[in-house]
Amino acid sequence: MSWFAALRDTARTGLTLDRALTDPKRAARGAVAVAVVLFPTLALGGARLATSAAMGAFIAGTATFQRSFRPRPTLAVAAGIGLGTSTFLGYLAVGVSGAFPALLAVWSFGAGLAWAIGPTAGVVAANTLSVMLVVVQLPVSAATAFGHGLVCALGGAVQAAVITAWPIGSWTVQREALADTYAELADYARRLRQDPTAHVDPEPFMTARHAAALTPWQDRRRPPELRGLRGIAERVRPTLAAIADPKVGAPAEGPERDRARAVLAAAAEAMDALARAVRTGDPLRLPRSAPALTLAAPADGPELQGAARRAARRLAGLLRKAADALERGDEETISRPVVGAGGSLLKPPLSKMLPVALRAVRRQLQPHSAVFQHAVRLAGVVVLAYLLARLVGFEHGYWAPMTAAMVMRPDFAQTYSRGVARLAGTMVGVAVSTLVVQLAHPGEWVLAALAVLCIGGAYLTLRTGYALMTACVSSYVVFLLGLQPGNPLATAFERVGLTFLGGSVALLAYALFPTWQTARLGERLAEWLAAAGRYAAAVLAVYEDPGAPRGREVRSALLDSREARSELLQAMQRADAEPGRHASGLPGVSRRQLDRARAAVGHLGRVVVLLEAHLPAADAEPVPGAADFAEELRLGTALAAAALLTDRPVEFDAVREAQARLEEALERAPASVQRDVVRTSSRLLLQALKDLERALRGGGTATPAQRARESTAR
Repeated sequence: MSWFAALRDTARTGLTLDRALTDPKRAARGAVAVAVVLFPTLALGGARLATSAAMGAFIAGTATFQRSFRPRPTLAVAAGIGLGTSTFLGYLAVGVSGAFPALLAVWSFGAGLAWAIGPTAGVVAANTLSVMLVVVQLPVSAATAFGHGLVCALGGAVQAAVITAWPIGSWTVQREALADTYAELADYARRLRQDPTAHVDPEPFMTARHAAALTPWQDRRRPPELRGLRGIAERVRPTLAAIADPKVGAPAEGPERDRARAVLAAAAEAMDALARAVRTGDPLRLPRSAPALTLAAPADGPELQGAARRAARRLAGLLRKAADALERGDEETISRPVVGAGGSLLKPPLSKMLPVALRAVRRQLQPHSAVFQHAVRLAGVVVLAYLLARLVGFEHGYWAPMTAAMVMRPDFAQTYSRGVARLAGTMVGVAVSTLVVQLAHPGEWVLAALAVLCIGGAYLTLRTGYALMTACVSSYVVFLLGLQPGNPLATAFERVGLTFLGGSVALLAYALFPTWQTARLGERLAEWLAAAGRYAAAVLAVYEDPGAPRGREVRSALLDSREARSELLQAMQRADAEPGRHASGLPGVSRRQLDRARAAVGHLGRVVVLLEAHLPAADAEPVPGAADFAEELRLGTALAAAALLTDRPVEFDAVREAQARLEEALERAPASVQRDVVRTSSRLLLQALKDLERALRGGGTATPAQRARESTAR
């Protein structure tokens, strides 16, 4: 993609508005919390203190709208503490010559590193930087600085108090996440009717898992119908694939395939009903066309046979268990803790999350890290924009570094789309609000009321588009700073010019010192390959030792594989928006080869899903040779992942030899469904690895043995 096309597409994205609004009640609640802080502070402490209070309350409220399943009051308090600290330090540093730019650099670097913790932490940290720049304008005493910082923190505390006193949709986000999972399963079942090898979207499952992580206090108050259903959904996913797959499920053609399609259609309708009941909290109403309890035993017509019949019976049992959990609060389902990697999904308090966050940041303190590069770039851009604004002599020079801080993101697409949206939104917001001030000449209390109204608009349009939200925020800042003396018209021109300056510096800096996702695609593919190999090995090991407690190991490996796949897909999506030739990030490997390799790893992961669908019971007969093959597969994929990153040949000869030994062991084993599933799946796994070798062979990664085999095949 050319630079012109990339800039055109990102600009179009930044100016696009969606027909979506934040919940009006939540937007009104956030604005009310700001008003509760702003008006008393204006009456008691004056305009300057009221500005700090309103800024703190607004940014703390914005933090609670970020996509996070932590308690909203906790986010507001954490944001308030960060805002208070940044304001206090800023007020102290601005009175010392040369200290404020140094503080800006250090704080900006820390704000950039906060992206290692997650997007919510990154956004909140950037907001603390913007507040430091806005409210710190004149040197003050240490006592006054402490007072301004305390008032900023008070804004966060008030937001938390209002959220606690005025709860809105206490479990809405958890319901939505769980309902989206069942809705995706229903859509997956329908896709499988037409395409037996279709892939499920893992994003709803990952979101539901994050939503299911609760504090002990939340867990005791969770609605009964939200307990256990996520674990059932995780077990339904491989069962659907096992019914549809023609290699281990129903035959590709014939009466059994028709029966499998009917089972999948009935399951889809049943899961749609489950999704509706979870989302709304209404009683479950299964449609008559979805006989969820008799999926494997029709009154007439052909029945499923073998592994497909076993999978269908398991699916019927899972759907019955989910229906019981919703209708009667089934004790077995409700009381069983949902476990993931390492235990139950209990969310630690914020204080205990601090060491985890510090470890995440420490891992990014290396030059090749994308987060580290973003932190360095953010620090340089903010300081440069601040110095340039001071150099040209603008009175409100803080607007330029604030724009740069709010525009910068770790990837190209977000940075450039937000830059365009920020400029457009600022121009509109400043123009409209300045026109109102010039024509109406409102007093202090009217300006404060208009600021609160704009805050409500900003909260309401968070999901509509960054340009519209920026227009509301710009109007809010104009009205808020209008409480202080100055020429509104001259200030408006300054703000537009400074927005252009700060945005230009940010976009130019990213163009000169980019962090291209394209260069990291190979690393993401290698991580997914290694994770998929661990997942396959964990599942295969269960077949040889069914009685061993390996549930957590399998679940942990699945989550790692799912996370690695999601990161690769996100990186590819971001890379597609970047300018320049779309390479793969691997020496000698084209983007087309990378796509074929990704499909091969995806095939490998799908085969493991089929294996997981038929996991044997604890008292089942062991499948000999499965553990040896599992270990060779784990080691082979790990070595292949390392070879990808070091430009060495990718080969799986040891895995082939292990699969041959497995075939010999299976010939001597007694007949069983598990034996047949392992035999078929091992062949499919080997085929996936062959496809991966073939996909990368054009890049010069073929070994002599591979070339000899290819020559013999010809």
